[in-house]
Amino acid sequence: MEAREQARDAELKKELDATLHARRELGEEYETALVDSFLDKVEQRLDSSVDRRVRRQLAEQQMVVARDARAGRSPGEGWGERFGFAVVTLVLAIPLSAIAVVNAHLPGLLIAWGGIVGVNALHTGAWGSRFGRRREQRDSDWQE
Repeated sequence: MEAREQARDAELKKELDATLHARRELGEEYETALVDSFLDKVEQRLDSSVDRRVRRQLAEQQMVVARDARAGRSPGEGWGERFGFAVVTLVLAIPLSAIAVVNAHLPGLLIAWGGIVGVNALHTGAWGSRFGRRREQRDSDWQE
């Protein structure tokens, strides 16, 4: 990529040299037209460079969306779903904690909260995505 940019810079330098040479030959009365012509060429180069970068970024974004779609989630879906699930589990943790303390004291409380943390971790994808990937790989092996 760097070699391509150096080639473009060399070509642009040649065009600038040609413009300056034409100015010397034609005189100052053509200076404005020559400068405008050179600036038009520079602008075209910038436009094409920006277009290439925009196309590249759009392609990368489309690839990310396609990967997320294959994984079964849309790009913005995960956060709200995880937050809602966490709120529900924390609300349900209150009666579960009370039941655990009444029946099994501190060990019961630790087990109940271990379960709550485990369910949240699986749901957010800390461990669940790893298991899901393995399952998908196994399914694809059977399908081939």
